[in-house]
Amino acid sequence: MSEAGRMEAGPRPRIDPPPLGRGTRIAYGSGAIANGVKNVAFTAYLMFFYNQVIGAPAAIVSGAIALTLIVDAVFDPALGRWSDSIRTRWGRRHPFIYASALPTALCFALVWFPPAGLSDIRMGLWIFATAMLTRIAISAFEIASQAMAAELTDRYAERTRLFALRYWFLYLGQYGFSAFSLAVFFAATPAFPRGQLNPDSYTGFALLGSALILAAMLACGLGTHRRIPYLRQAEVRTTRRGAGVHLGEMLTAVRNRAFLAIFGFGVLKFTAIGLYSAVALYFHTYLFDLNARQLAVLVLDALFAATVAAPLAPIMSNRLGKRGSSMLFAILGVSLSLSPVILTYFDLFLPAGDPVLVPLLFAFGAVSGAAIAISLINTSSMLADVVEDHAVRTGRHEAGLFFAASSFMQQCSTALGIALSGVLLSLAGVPSRGAGVAVSDAAMRSLIEFYVPTSALLWLAGCLILLAYPITRASHERNVSTLRARNHRGNPEE
Repeated sequence: MSEAGRMEAGPRPRIDPPPLGRGTRIAYGSGAIANGVKNVAFTAYLMFFYNQVIGAPAAIVSGAIALTLIVDAVFDPALGRWSDSIRTRWGRRHPFIYASALPTALCFALVWFPPAGLSDIRMGLWIFATAMLTRIAISAFEIASQAMAAELTDRYAERTRLFALRYWFLYLGQYGFSAFSLAVFFAATPAFPRGQLNPDSYTGFALLGSALILAAMLACGLGTHRRIPYLRQAEVRTTRRGAGVHLGEMLTAVRNRAFLAIFGFGVLKFTAIGLYSAVALYFHTYLFDLNARQLAVLVLDALFAATVAAPLAPIMSNRLGKRGSSMLFAILGVSLSLSPVILTYFDLFLPAGDPVLVPLLFAFGAVSGAAIAISLINTSSMLADVVEDHAVRTGRHEAGLFFAASSFMQQCSTALGIALSGVLLSLAGVPSRGAGVAVSDAAMRSLIEFYVPTSALLWLAGCLILLAYPITRASHERNVSTLRARNHRGNPEE
């Protein structure tokens, strides 16, 4: 008897659930604030805090951070599989959303309060332990909530709009929190003209971030709770499956051609993003000589970019297709993003202290950020479309597994990018704050020489891989029609 024949269909969602209300969409999207706060804190500030404020060597800090990402990534497939298969009165997504909220907030706060007197090695272990627990906890939330998007709607364009809203809130969490922190917590003092170097500034930063994470995760869960009856539930299986069956089904899923194209693009894309996030504050602090208030202004360009990208992403996907718009805007975005440091290297950009420097950097950041955000929104929507493609082929709806695999990819790739930043900083001769040596212009020029070609190559190679993605709007709509026909026949999982 086939595997499908040994199971009974679980409670099925209604064929035509009520439309998503504005409040539900906003509540769903607002959950991304939590990941945004964690992202910007861990990618932009964690390396800088421990290296330039605490004085730990860059190699130890970047290695500890990278290792947390790898360990977290190992847990992601299991979390996704668990989310796909769990059966509760609250469905299979909301238990993870609720259970992860408080642990994430508490562990995030601990990261920024290392015990005094630790050696470099023990400091690395502290970073690893606290950041790892934070990442695992928030991954449980992210995997469940992202998988829920594929179940809230199966409409090709509506999914893009839903992910656009989610990315807007993600950027609000990342850059709104960062801008506020730079303007308030990292404000200049007589002792610390560059407020981001003030150890005391990180207390308020940590506590506010923790509170925002908790509030956002609970808002997402409570605001979408009423949709539980309409979400696809896990099937009831009448026989126990061994680890080999689970592993086989997981391997079948991740061998999907469309998923592999997204996965390959994502590996290179998120490596580049991780690299940029780790070195951007170095460029802003030492290359452009910006203070905390100027950095706060620049951080807002990403929020402006997300506001522009959210309505544009669905339009561009309709006109160019999700794959085409993802590739085009990725190339455009990275080209503009690299331009200021390239022009500065050749003495063709405004010098530090010029009154027009910050507005010009804001303009470059806003346009490049909007382009990259459009690419990210459309690739996320493409991943949701893979769920139906896989279900048509195998009879299994495994959104959790796909988004877990995507999270695995993002974590490992971001880890690689952060580890790569440590390598480039060391090769460029950028000293840690504790070394008591100023960061020279020569070191920053050397960092540009390593960073620019590395970043450009990662993005371009990723776009070439994305060419293999086969799902179009027409093929997605055929997949949805096939699955609805099966549902009407009473065999949704076959």
